[in-house]
This record gives sequence, C-alpha cells and structure tokens, in this order.
Amino acid sequence: MSSERACMLCGIVQSTNEISRNGCPNCQGVFEEAGVSAMECTSPSFEGLVGMCKPTKSWVAKWLSVDQNIPGLYAVKVDGRLPIEVVDLLPHYKPRDGSQVE
Repeated sequence: MSSERACMLCGIVQSTNEISRNGCPNCQGVFEEAGVSAMECTSPSFEGLVGMCKPTKSWVAKWLSVDQNIPGLYAVKVDGRLPIEVVDLLPHYKPRDGSQVE
C-alpha cells in the first residue's frame, strides 16, 4: 500500500500519517462539516504530480482548480468517490477522477 494519499476534493498529496494526524490542509473544514474523516476523503490511487510553489500565480493551479489552496504537491487525477455527505455540501463539485456528478 502506498504511504501517500491524495485528497479527492482538492488533490493535495500527503503522507498517510500527515492526513490521519492533521487532515487535509485545504478541505478539513468541509469534511468536519459533513461529519466524515479525512481518510474517507483521500485515496492511495492517483496519477500525475504537480508541484505548486505559488498557486495564485500558476496557470496549472488554475487549470486544476487549486489556485486558492496552499503550496504543495497535487495529483492531476485522483481515483475514488467522495462520501455523499461531502458532495451534498458542494453545489459546484467536479470529481477529480474524470467522471461527472450525476
């Protein structure tokens, strides 16, 4: 099993220990509001990595919709589905696995 996981909402990649200890630095508030754990909202299966030093100035960050997030490593594609409790809180949610919301 991979020791890194990617957030299914923002795509940030962190170690399993970091996520279980601190949650997602970008999305933890949403996960807490939905009543789900960060581990339920992350996946060990992801593709592509992009390093973001200055997300607000990066066209790639804008393309990945992470331009308002913290600097870090982001996955281009994250396999998996967010819990419905999280999706229900996000009217403009776009899955990071390439599928569409029904």
